[in-house]
Amino acid sequence: MIDHILTLLIAIPLLGAVAVAAWPTQRPESFRLIALAALLLEFLVAVSLYVVFDNHQSGYQLSETLDWITIPIGSLGVVSIDYALAVDGISFPLVLLAVIVLFVGVISSWNIGKRTRGYFALYLLLSGSIIGCFLAQDFFLFYLFFEFMLLPMYFLIGLWGGPRREYAALKFFIYTFFGSLLILIVMIGLYLSAIDPVETARAVGVLGMEDAATKDIILQLQQWLMEGKIAPEELVHTFRFAYLADSGNYIPGSVLSQISDFYILGIPVRLLAFWFLFIGFAVKLPVVPLHTWLPDAHVEAPTPISVVLAGILLKIGGYGFIRIVDGFFPFEAQYSTVPLAILGMISIVYGGFNALGQSDLKKMIAYSSVSHMGFVLLGIAAFTAEGINGAIYQMVSHGVLSAMLFLLAGVVYDRTHDRKIENYRGLIAVMPRYTVLTGIAFFASLGLPGFSGFVGELFTLMGAFQSDQLPVWIPALSTLGIVLAAAYFLWTYQRMFFGSFWYKNDNASHSTTHPLTDLTTREIGLLVPLAILTVLLGILPGILFDITGPTVSAWLEGLR
Repeated sequence: MIDHILTLLIAIPLLGAVAVAAWPTQRPESFRLIALAALLLEFLVAVSLYVVFDNHQSGYQLSETLDWITIPIGSLGVVSIDYALAVDGISFPLVLLAVIVLFVGVISSWNIGKRTRGYFALYLLLSGSIIGCFLAQDFFLFYLFFEFMLLPMYFLIGLWGGPRREYAALKFFIYTFFGSLLILIVMIGLYLSAIDPVETARAVGVLGMEDAATKDIILQLQQWLMEGKIAPEELVHTFRFAYLADSGNYIPGSVLSQISDFYILGIPVRLLAFWFLFIGFAVKLPVVPLHTWLPDAHVEAPTPISVVLAGILLKIGGYGFIRIVDGFFPFEAQYSTVPLAILGMISIVYGGFNALGQSDLKKMIAYSSVSHMGFVLLGIAAFTAEGINGAIYQMVSHGVLSAMLFLLAGVVYDRTHDRKIENYRGLIAVMPRYTVLTGIAFFASLGLPGFSGFVGELFTLMGAFQSDQLPVWIPALSTLGIVLAAAYFLWTYQRMFFGSFWYKNDNASHSTTHPLTDLTTREIGLLVPLAILTVLLGILPGILFDITGPTVSAWLEGLR
């Protein structure tokens, strides 16, 4: 099983989706149990992956590679697409986060009562696509998974969401599809510009079909490529991440080579490609001003889909920045550090002010996500070990906390179908356990020491302050986001939980008769492990830094 453990992580939810779609009975319980069993098995496989993962190794581990598509196209060379999977210290924490969030999401979906077959089939398809994004090491394969997430999420919001679900789903689709088109344009340009040195060496006859390529052979081939000694029809083009990140594999004079002379309106094509990729992934993160789809999607999505959307889907944007945008265009990324950091700072402050002005609990949490993911962009823009490690840590921390926050928002909404903050007072009197767990989530999210939120924000800010490329005023102004987080979380907590108990709905105010009951056993079972995890990450940050540290150090060294 270990030999194909990464394929298993992708296959389990996809096979579960097929099982749900083909199950002969119409009983909703059957679909729920199949989805739960699939993601429980996924969780167990992820635990075994954690056991075998080597924290001291900086490179890719548990690699799986298979020739998938090979098509000779005459004078243009050979089309080569690989089924390539691997994990390292950058992707592995996000794989673990995805498995946890998806497992929590399927349990929180237990109350879905309409069209359950379709819901759980789409949920499992979405799960497999998300895991595939973090494991893929071929750009074409990554893009397939990246695009495949779009349809399940569109239907999960559009069919099971709130009153304005069609509008929110369409807005999500348009934004994400636009970003995907920009990524596709650059992906094609990269493919036409780069070669697979190993397969090209075999094509020119310097390497046998079964022989392993040595470093000397690859360097020799890259020298021939630079000197134009290889015929165009012998070049094997590639989508592999490792080859696209090596400037020696680019064809001299090609549109995206390091020494390209291509310009559009006086702007180097490589710089334009960098910004195209950035925009494509900035929609996912999301970065202001490309964030406007997120509050609508969160407000209208059912609670489990909000959990998945905030908990893991946004992290694909941050992962894409590190692995693809900076990995393939390191010089352009370092040239653009200041505007990137400014966008991160704007997201932090703008998201915080908007969260402070919300009366809808879900929308407040959505804007807090915009603010907290701004720290991710700031850490990545810093180009320091502290900044990148902090950005990955912040993604994991926010994944846990946002899942917890949206579950907590779903608790009161399930009971009252009302999310207005001003309609609740003194909930501590009738929902003490709910009050305690909400307090943990709020204090962790505002960055209180001892919780994971503090560590992520601290390291991203440390990395930004230590960066030689960023003026000090950018991280200094970004600290305002911490102040704003304290303001909107504490103000919301004070209004909803303190004072005399009072609840208002559209018809009347309730004093003795009300639908507000404390947490059920299932809700406690979902929330308490997340609360424990955020405390554990807050007091033992080495759990994550031991995984990310070696890979981030090697990654930064390679870019420099």
